[in-house]
Amino acid sequence: MRIVTPSGIFDWVAPNDEPSLEESIKANAKLIFGEGRYYLDCKRRMGAKGKEKRFNIPDGFLLDLRREDPRLFVVENELAEHDLFKHFGVQLLEFSHSYRQAGRQLKTVLFEEISKAPDVQKACEEYAKEKGYRNLDNLLDYLVFETPFQAVVIIDEETEELHSVVKQFSFPVEIIEFVTYQDSSGKQAFRFNPFLQDVGEPVTEVGRATADIGELDTIVVPAREDGFQETFLGENRWYEIRIHASMIPQIKYIAAYQVAPVSAITHWALVKNIEPWQDTGKFVVNFAEPAKEIGPVPLVPKSRVKALQNARYTSFDRLQKAKTLNEVF
Repeated sequence: MRIVTPSGIFDWVAPNDEPSLEESIKANAKLIFGEGRYYLDCKRRMGAKGKEKRFNIPDGFLLDLRREDPRLFVVENELAEHDLFKHFGVQLLEFSHSYRQAGRQLKTVLFEEISKAPDVQKACEEYAKEKGYRNLDNLLDYLVFETPFQAVVIIDEETEELHSVVKQFSFPVEIIEFVTYQDSSGKQAFRFNPFLQDVGEPVTEVGRATADIGELDTIVVPAREDGFQETFLGENRWYEIRIHASMIPQIKYIAAYQVAPVSAITHWALVKNIEPWQDTGKFVVNFAEPAKEIGPVPLVPKSRVKALQNARYTSFDRLQKAKTLNEVF
């Protein structure tokens, strides 16, 4: 693939090796993860000794403080050319099993790495004070021992093999495709979708509160007339949806936004389960019962919220109270 810009032409290139990929990720961490999230690049030996003496070395950790209920993610940086099952699949699986047993060691590592970064330490301490934790130590206790195990894989190419491996895990894995381009002088550019970019997008209207990520329990999907009638209403499911893996445990409802000429949310359904859709990285949402009518909740022309092109998240409470799409998101 080629990117043409006013400053030159950039062509796709493969990273030289995993360390060079990791350096590029470190340099762009704030753009990849966004405000309120902190990437700790700490490849440290972890794991509890046992009969098999397993040890794992995660590439890093992500502290997500951009929510009322904080989260910790294990980060793995990977090259698509590797045997993904042997390279990161086994390692991530083993680390998920040793995660709790090595909790004290993990907490020590996190504390040491945070202490090396004054800006991160300050942000963590301010967050702890604001949210009612006694101190940073208490916040880390909660992150390590109380929150669910989750991971982020950053890879230079999102492949079927990757999705085949990831769907075997019982824990959420967010995937970020991080692609490198280079011009004739060696200058590089990168393409990626930022972490949870479309979840809890900031609202700029004065006096309007943004829903916290933890409150988002409903996914709204755009639907054309034929697919809506045949699948959403006829089969009580909706498939080939891109859903953030870490959001799946909290999704309880699905709503359909019928595209033009309807241009409105018209139905919702209670979610029975959400399963991987083949090896595509997408999902199928199965309903617990037939969809029910709502509203309709129409699009307001030339307003802040535009016609839905992709799935978006909201709370069911907000959806029920909304009179227009502007009040849903």
